[in-house]
Amino acid sequence: MRLPILATLAITTLPAMAEQPDPMDWPAVLAEAEGQTVYWHAWGGSTTTNDFIAWIGERAAEQGVTLEHVKLADTADAVGLVLSERQAGKDTGGSVDMIWINGANFASMKEQDLLFGPFAEALPNWQYVDVEGKTVTTDFTVPTEGYESPWAMAQVVFIHDSDRVDTPPTSAPALLDWAQAHPGRFTFPQPPDFLGTTFLKQMLIDLVEDPVVLQSPVGEDYAEVSAPLWDFMDALTPVLWRQGRAYPQTGPRQLQLMNDGEVDIAISFSPGEATAAIANYELPSTARTYVLDKGTLGNASFVAIPYNANAAAGAMVVADIILSPEAQLRAQTPDILGYGTVLDMDKLPEADRAAFEALDLGVATLSPAELGQAQAEPHPTWAERLAADWVARYGVAN
Repeated sequence: MRLPILATLAITTLPAMAEQPDPMDWPAVLAEAEGQTVYWHAWGGSTTTNDFIAWIGERAAEQGVTLEHVKLADTADAVGLVLSERQAGKDTGGSVDMIWINGANFASMKEQDLLFGPFAEALPNWQYVDVEGKTVTTDFTVPTEGYESPWAMAQVVFIHDSDRVDTPPTSAPALLDWAQAHPGRFTFPQPPDFLGTTFLKQMLIDLVEDPVVLQSPVGEDYAEVSAPLWDFMDALTPVLWRQGRAYPQTGPRQLQLMNDGEVDIAISFSPGEATAAIANYELPSTARTYVLDKGTLGNASFVAIPYNANAAAGAMVVADIILSPEAQLRAQTPDILGYGTVLDMDKLPEADRAAFEALDLGVATLSPAELGQAQAEPHPTWAERLAADWVARYGVAN
């Protein structure tokens, strides 16, 4: 989903671990959490996401926890703040209590011992999580080991205006052919934006001979492996919207271009985003979604707690609320978020399972069968390298 990339942290001094609540003693966690204010640093670029977080805050208030959404444009800002506090010796009373995180940011924080935990599997609502069928115990190939808790599943879909595109292109070569036949009618968010970098990864997965090579860190064969992508991009860039001289900065801005009739195809990391956007008059009613013939990549979004969080107990309470069937159902509701749930339907109480089964996913949302099996995310180093390489080759200043 929409999390930017943090460069690998070049710090070797380990933090002095603060005394923090024991996740295994949940009554003590609840007692300590009461009266705390949790500062959740999370992407703030979507009105629907912000509204959902505000709703979580209402549920948290019922348990005596105040939730403050610190809206981010770049997740790396929150990670950098934790790092700065560690360098300043502020190992208690940190200003970041919880972060919406995944990918390279999580890998860097985990490697540098900047995370509180493990805590995820001690959350009461963890009992409902689908640990077998969904990628909730690894994050871009990195084992989570309980240091982050999942809250939403995402998978790449492509959105097209069915009034303008009768047969959408379902492979990278087909997309290039379509763009060349319809110059100016396609674009993607500008890397290193998370969604723009996702487009690069998706195209490479579709073009590379064996995507398994992307599960290992970038190696000396990077130029050889990535060559098909750059050949593709060299041909695609001149026929993009505004001839590749400008790009939308974010996913919502990309959808605005489609709503304004400037482009006909967009990329999304939320299978339900198109339906939600139609309901909110942010896309035409003729918008529909599809996946590529070889499938599309998917991952989970997580929340993590920094090692020096001032309100670790409150953050665990919030993380548990997010995993509740009520919150997960709300997140999957198309006109609210349309995110995929991390829960296993077979583990839910009957009433909750029935509520999920009764949920109308909406006219523009693919069924799980239509989505198919998600492709694995590449190792985090691929996102870093591809984004940097794209900026060096095609980067523009908007």
